[in-house]
Amino acid sequence: MKEIVLDTETTGLSVKDGHRIVEIGCIELKDLIPTKNIFHYHLNPERKVSEEALKVHGYTDEFLCDKKKFKEIADEFMEFIKDKKLIFHNAEFDLAHLNNELQLIGKIKIDKQNIVDTLELARDKFPGSGISLDALCKRYRIDNSKREKHSALVDCELLTKVYINLIDQKEPTLNFESINDKSLEKINKKYIDYFKKIVVPTPQELELHKKYLKNSLKKNFFN
Repeated sequence: MKEIVLDTETTGLSVKDGHRIVEIGCIELKDLIPTKNIFHYHLNPERKVSEEALKVHGYTDEFLCDKKKFKEIADEFMEFIKDKKLIFHNAEFDLAHLNNELQLIGKIKIDKQNIVDTLELARDKFPGSGISLDALCKRYRIDNSKREKHSALVDCELLTKVYINLIDQKEPTLNFESINDKSLEKINKKYIDYFKKIVVPTPQELELHKKYLKNSLKKNFFN
């Protein structure tokens, strides 16, 4: 099964105010493992970037002015996502902008039926808790230190790991009994990157846990 993790950056929040896409990033997954297929473009939005958006992603009008326009990459984009499940974090925002761009050039809009919104998954799984991409990275101990500014491709990489954790899927394991040392060296590093880390409590944490249990027992006994 192939899926596409997708993210966009824009000139501003709402298409109703004429805002456009300045970056598209897509990472293809096969059985939850990233393939080598990515789709990534910075785009000329044919309008100015708002000050608020500039603070978020840092893409200036000067940087974007010589980039391709959406209509120049639209066919390639639609072919890349064709017949694949699309994974977004806050699908409503990204779909509104993507479908606006498609509508502007007379293309068919993206169907909502084959969409997974990790924001909704997180909201159902952690009601009342932080469900931003940064919050979920922190919850799952995913390193997001290179996310100084928003970037569609960087966010796709982080969202891939968040998505796998949200759906409670362990990353694909390998049958090491049938793999010798030589062939093990040939395994693509991306497989290893997606094994979950085992977090071992520190001696201090263990000691604090013992004290907590001891105090709880005393409290329950005397009450």
